[in-house]
Amino acid sequence: MTKLDILVFAAHPDDAELGCSGTIASHVSKGHKVGIVDFTQGEMGTRGTPEIRLQEANASSKILKLTARENLGFKDVYFQNDEAHQLKLIEMIRKYRPEIVLSNAVSDRHPDHGKGSILASTACFMSGLRKIETQLDGVQQEVWRPKFVYHYIQNNYIKPDFVMDITPFWQTKIDSILAFQSQFYDPSSEEPVSFISDPDFLPFIEARAREFGHKILVKYGEGFTVERMIGSDNLFDLK
Repeated sequence: MTKLDILVFAAHPDDAELGCSGTIASHVSKGHKVGIVDFTQGEMGTRGTPEIRLQEANASSKILKLTARENLGFKDVYFQNDEAHQLKLIEMIRKYRPEIVLSNAVSDRHPDHGKGSILASTACFMSGLRKIETQLDGVQQEVWRPKFVYHYIQNNYIKPDFVMDITPFWQTKIDSILAFQSQFYDPSSEEPVSFISDPDFLPFIEARAREFGHKILVKYGEGFTVERMIGSDNLFDLK
């Protein structure tokens, strides 16, 4: 079974691309193995279909050079932080054994983002409890708890606890977002206009990245919040 260095949880296909694809691309370029687990197929979205969203996610995965991507098929809007959903995430955590988990914003415009954040955090802790037993393909899984859980920032502004410099990977981020052609601005589309298909949405994404980048004296950045204090034994590791 492939072990990942970083596992990204996302309530919907395109959440990871919008929130942290620059960080993903940066770490892949350094030789780290990164995967995404999408909770839903985004079937309640205004535009596109579940089939189209899966095709778009596959296209984005190739752009980001992911080691793995899975979709759990949870019900969009209706999934909950309950035992059944927690166990599915625990299976994924124990399957891929990541050192770091990235997950949705702790609160956001779309309620699924906050729900997804809590679900991911809960499952990361529970995955380390040996009395919670899970199987994959009929084989008992070993316990595993990620060392760190970080939450990427999405639509609503949240003051980040740290910012990643994604300047060299800005175009990769944009390309991965635009892989979801059904979701974003397309003047030829006859589908209803949605919040994210408005022509001003992608300029907003760039403005947010420029704002976060400005805070650390680079061009583009992605912001994250932490669940516990992060530390270092070397001041020169801080930028």
